[in-house]
Amino acid sequence: QVHFVESGGGTVQPGESLRLSCRASRMISSTYNPATMAWYRQRPGKQREVVASITRDRTTNYVDSVRGRFTISRDNARKTTYLQMNSLKPEDTAVYYCNVEGLDRDWGQGTQVTVSP
Repeated sequence: QVHFVESGGGTVQPGESLRLSCRASRMISSTYNPATMAWYRQRPGKQREVVASITRDRTTNYVDSVRGRFTISRDNARKTTYLQMNSLKPEDTAVYYCNVEGLDRDWGQGTQVTVSP
């Protein structure tokens, strides 16, 4: 059972930007509002890792490699979490996923981000 649907990925050149969206499945209760949402990514040959997280009151956290370039935000009313990705680098190439932080199940298909010269 997939709880979130990712979109917004694509292929860009280094230095360009993308905005990813993560919307809650319609199967999720209208009252469901996780304490912390997170974006993850899985680079080729590597394990899935946390990129950024955000709490209901908009406290944010970022992995060092994206801090200052990526911005996570959420619209609680629309049950959507966003990831604005600026100054993209080739090493950002990965499949990006969203989920409740710490919930290691019910992963969606993710959205592919490719940064290529």
